[in-house]
Order: sequence, then structure tokens, then C-alpha cells
Amino acid sequence: MPKVNKTKYAILGMLSIAPMSGYDMKKRFDSSIAHFWNENYGHIYPVLKRLEMEGCVTKSAEQAEGKPQRNVYFITEKGKKELRKWLLLPVERPTLRLELLLKLFFGQELPLGNILHKVEDERSFCELTLKTFDEIESHIQNTHKENRLTEATFWLITLRYGKRYYSAVRDWCDETVRTLEKFKNISGGE
Repeated sequence: MPKVNKTKYAILGMLSIAPMSGYDMKKRFDSSIAHFWNENYGHIYPVLKRLEMEGCVTKSAEQAEGKPQRNVYFITEKGKKELRKWLLLPVERPTLRLELLLKLFFGQELPLGNILHKVEDERSFCELTLKTFDEIESHIQNTHKENRLTEATFWLITLRYGKRYYSAVRDWCDETVRTLEKFKNISGGE
């Protein structure tokens, strides 16, 4: 099966929430889904142009006083149908490429202290990410207090996946440090 460019669907998804410029979209990506899906301007603008040619989005030029003109994009019915069609497809399983695990797999070539440092750095990153996720979760819960199924429900579901993921990696780091510390004591701390 040929590889499909998922940027198209990330953009259509964002535009299904609200019309926005490419710049606003990048800000929205960075403040919402960047923990599990990253897009950059080099992807966003060419895909917006292609989506416009395909009739999935339209654009409108807006001029704000004292600011340069900007294009605001809107999803069309065709774009909504395209997004829904993709959302209904089975999920493609990613191939993991985790540099930390690759380096640990060949860890016998490294000093034990270097390996421990890498794992401790990963643990620190997980802790920082979890704190950020807690802040985001609190913000969503305080901003969206409806007792019905809304987009905030789905935002929280994805956020909680990230919290579980980083909690598991943090726990794995703790376990790995404990395992390696035993060998550090045996080998004299190389």
C-alpha cells in the first residue's frame, strides 16, 4: 500500500475545528497535537495549496489594520467528506525508530556512566512532559465543563494516552537505572 501523506488530514482536521491561516494552524498544532503529531510550515503551506486546488479548502484574504494581509482557510464539504473518509480507515501501525533504544541495544560499547546519563535524561524529559500534560489537562477541564460529548472529550482522551505513555517510559527508566546500577556496583562503576 503506498504511503499516504497524513499532513493533509491533520490540516483538514484543524480546519474542521475553525477557519485559520497557515500561521494560526502552526500555532494550533504546536499548542495541541505537537506531542504526538508534528507539522511544520514547509509541510503546511504546500499542502494547503494542494487542498485548495482539489477543492477541499477555500481561502479568503483578510486585512487587519496595521498588519499584513493573510489568507484564512476554510474546510469545504468536499474537505469534510475527505477527512471523514480517512478517519474511518483502519489505523496504520508506526514503525518505531527510537534512538535511545538503538544506543542501549549496543550499550556494551559505551561506558556505563554514559548509558545511565542517557536514561536519566530520558526520565527527566518524561517528567517535564508529564507536568506539561497536567497543565494542559487542567486547562481543558476548566475551559470545557460540558456534560456532553464534545471535542474536549476527545482532546482529553488523546492527552491521557500521552500521560500513560510517558508514565510508562518514566517507569521503564527507573527500572533500567536500577538494573544498570547493580552492574555499576559489580564492575567498579565504569
